[in-house]
Amino acid sequence: MTFWDHIDILRASLFRMLVAVIAAGLVAFLFKDQLFAVILAPKGATFFIYRLFDAISLRLTGEATEPFRVELINTGLAQQFLLHVKAAMYIGVLVASPYIIYLLFRFISPALYTHERHYTKCVVVWGYVMFLLGVALSYSLIFPLTFRFLGTYQVSTDVTNMITLESYLDTLITLSLSLGIVFELPLLCWLLAKLGILKTWMMQRYRKHAIVAIFIAAAVITPTSDAFTMTVVALPIWLLYEVGALIVRSEQ
Repeated sequence: MTFWDHIDILRASLFRMLVAVIAAGLVAFLFKDQLFAVILAPKGATFFIYRLFDAISLRLTGEATEPFRVELINTGLAQQFLLHVKAAMYIGVLVASPYIIYLLFRFISPALYTHERHYTKCVVVWGYVMFLLGVALSYSLIFPLTFRFLGTYQVSTDVTNMITLESYLDTLITLSLSLGIVFELPLLCWLLAKLGILKTWMMQRYRKHAIVAIFIAAAVITPTSDAFTMTVVALPIWLLYEVGALIVRSEQ
């Protein structure tokens, strides 16, 4: 095949990806109530992680955690419609992502040797699984804890929190994408160990430096600047670093 033949195949693949994202996004857009029932679930006190903490507190102390209520507001005329489109497109990308990955792999696989194709499949599958785990952890634990803490925090009872829907959605998306990318850390460690670049002694010797870098990274990727959110995000990254260290040790 000529260079332009490859370009034609790539163009056709990109077109299919775009169609898949738009189709999935359109379906999500049409099911508005179900879409925002999922998106807005972490803001309610009945969300499962809050009920779990209530049960744990009740078992340990005999008292449930303090109930909370945070109302969201909208400040722009067209803001709710635009945020509806934005949320639908993000869901469309997430739903269509397996098909997108398949098309990308099908495009590059002819250029790979058999052993390279095997390792590429492992990297793609586990990378996608780890990304979804990061998104799931953010949605089910990291974001709810962040929202409850910041949404109910007051410097004075004279000051009322008014959280905008845009701020809520942007924080949810940013944390979810950030955690999804960060969850690729063990896979990256495995790749570097396979290539002989990363050694066990390196991860042990520079552990303290890595912890400092983790907190700096957590401060950068979190959409808010408070210490609570930074700590909540940094702890899973540190655990992933330790998992990566175990993976590197097993490869040597």
